[in-house]
Amino acid sequence: MLPLRLPLLFLLVSVALCQYDDYDYQPASRHGPSGPNCHQDCDCPYNFPTAMYCDSRKLKFVPAVPAGIKYLYLQNNLIEEIKAGVFDNVTDTLRWLILDNNQISNAKIEKGTIDKLSALEKLFFSNNNLTEPVIPPSKSLDELKIMHNHLSKFPSGLLSDKENLTSVNVQYNQLTSDAIVGAFKGSNKMLSLDVSHNKLKKLPAGVPGSLEILYADNNEIESVGAGYLGKLPLLQSLRLSHNKLVDSGIPAGVFNLTSLVELDLSFNQLKSIPEINENLEQLYLQANEIEKFELTSLCKYVSTTSFSHLKHLRLDGNMVTHSSMPPESSNCLRVASDIIFE
Repeated sequence: MLPLRLPLLFLLVSVALCQYDDYDYQPASRHGPSGPNCHQDCDCPYNFPTAMYCDSRKLKFVPAVPAGIKYLYLQNNLIEEIKAGVFDNVTDTLRWLILDNNQISNAKIEKGTIDKLSALEKLFFSNNNLTEPVIPPSKSLDELKIMHNHLSKFPSGLLSDKENLTSVNVQYNQLTSDAIVGAFKGSNKMLSLDVSHNKLKKLPAGVPGSLEILYADNNEIESVGAGYLGKLPLLQSLRLSHNKLVDSGIPAGVFNLTSLVELDLSFNQLKSIPEINENLEQLYLQANEIEKFELTSLCKYVSTTSFSHLKHLRLDGNMVTHSSMPPESSNCLRVASDIIFE
C-alpha cells in the first residue's frame, strides 16, 4: 500500500497548497545582473540564462522573447493582448509560460503566438478573461491551469493529442456538463483533474482511467452514475462537497472502490451513510441530513483481518451523535483516530 499512498500525498499537497505560485519562482534581484540579450522591461539572470522574468511590472503587452529562453514569467501584470511575433524566437524551445493575473481575453490573442509553441510543458493562465481554453500544439504539455476565468465551454478534442498531460485545473469558471463533453479525453497519463466551482450537474464524462485525483466540489451535481467510478480504477481522492447529492442519486456500492483513500461528500443532502470500501481512510460527511449511524455501510464483515481502515470520519452537522454508534463500532473502526460528531 505504501507506494500507492506516497504519490497521492505529494499530489494532494501540490493541489491544496500551490494553486497559484507553484512554479519555481524567485525575484530576479536574487539572481544578480541581467544578461545582454534580455528585453529591457525584464530580467534574464546570468546564473539562470534560460529564464526571463517580466512579472509584476505593470506591462500591458507581452514583450518579444529572445532566443534561448525556456521559462517565461509574466504573471501579475496588466497584459490585455498577445501580439503575433512575440514568440517567434522560441516556438520550439519555450517550456514554461506563466500568464496568471492579467487581463487577457481570447479575442486579444493573435494567431502566431501560443498556437506556435510546440515544446511548451506548462501553461498557467489563471485570473484572466478567457471564455474558452487556449491550448498550444505541444505534445509535451504536462500541466494546464486556467482557473478563475470565464470559461463557458471546453470543446472536445483540444487535449486529444496531449499524451503527457498529467494535471488540468479549471476551477472557478462557468462550465456546464454539456460544455465539457469529451473535453478531457486523450491523455492516459492524467493524474489530477479539478473542475470544482463550476456549474456541473454531473461528473465529467470520458475522463482518463489514469486519474488519481478528481475534484468536483461546489457544483450542482445531484447524482453519481452507477458505473462511473468503476472506470477509474486508480482513483484515490474524490471531492464532491457543496453539491446537491441525495440518497436516490447514490447507487448502491458506487463508492466501494478499492483504490479510494479520501472521499468528501460534505455539505450535501444525504440522509444515510453511503457504502464505502474498507480501504478508505478519510470520509467527510459533515453538514448533511444523516439520521442513522449504519455500521454496515462502513464494514460489511468484521474479523481479525477484515475491518475499516478509516482514520478520520466527520459526521458533525447531521442528526447523529456519538451515542448513535452501535457497540460493535469499536471493532469495525479500530484504527480510527478521529470521529467527529459535533
